[in-house]
Amino acid sequence: MRVARFSHNDTISYGIVDDGELVVLAGDPMFAGFDTTGERVPLGAVTLLAPVIPRSKIVCVGRNYQDHAAELGNDVPAEPLLFFKPNTAVIGPGDAIVLPPQSARVDFEGELAAVIGRVTKNVPAARALDHVFGYTIGNDVTARDLQRSDGQWSRAKGFDTFCPLGPAIETEFDPTAPARLTTRRNGETVQSAPLTDMIFSVADIIAYASAAFTLLPGDVVLTGTPAGVGPIAAGDTVDVEIEGLGTLRNTARAAGEG
Repeated sequence: MRVARFSHNDTISYGIVDDGELVVLAGDPMFAGFDTTGERVPLGAVTLLAPVIPRSKIVCVGRNYQDHAAELGNDVPAEPLLFFKPNTAVIGPGDAIVLPPQSARVDFEGELAAVIGRVTKNVPAARALDHVFGYTIGNDVTARDLQRSDGQWSRAKGFDTFCPLGPAIETEFDPTAPARLTTRRNGETVQSAPLTDMIFSVADIIAYASAAFTLLPGDVVLTGTPAGVGPIAAGDTVDVEIEGLGTLRNTARAAGEG
C-alpha cells in the first residue's frame, strides 16, 4: 500500500495511491488506521508533501556503503555510525533545497528511508522490521565543507531543507530485496547501487539505534548512501529513484532566491 500526504484545496490530508488517484483517509494512518472518507482526488490535482514529518527525530547512518566510505577517504565503521538531523530539515517532493551562504560545497546523498511505526526500544534485529510502518526515499543533503571544518556533523547535515523525503510511503516494500538506488543530477546518473550493498541492514540499524534511544512513531531512519555523492549548484535538479518506491525530485536554489 502506498500512502501519500498531500495538500488539496488548502487542506492537508493523507491518501492511498490507487491508479492515478488518491483515496482520501480520515486521518494519519500511522495513528488513525486506514479508514477512508469516501472521497477520491486525482493525483494531478494535488501537491504532494513530505509523507511524514518526524515528531521526534531523523536518525541517520554514515558510511554504510563501502565504496562511499572509500570515496571520502574513510574507513568502514565496525558499528553503525549514527547522527541526527532535526525535523525542521524536512521538505517534500518538488520543494527547493536552499543552499546556505555559510557553505561553498553542498552535496546530494540519495538514501532509503524507513519510517518507524511504533514505539521501539531494545528491539532485536530479528523483529526490527516489524516496527517499521513503511519506506520512502530520502536525500541526506550535506554541507561537505562544514562537515569537515566543524569536526562534527550537526550543522552540516541540519540546515533547513536538507532532508527531502518522498514521494510516498510504501508499506509493503522489502528492504532486503536487491532494489536499486539511482541518483541523477540534471538527468545524469551519479549514484547507482543495490540496497543489498549496505554494510549494516535496515534491521541491524534499527536494533542498534533502539539499544541507545527510543524510536517513536513517525521517526525516520536514513540508511546511508552509496558512492557517487557530489555537489549541487543553484538550478540543479536531483532525482533519487528506488525501485518500488518511485522518484524523489528536488531542485536547488541559492538562499534568498524565489
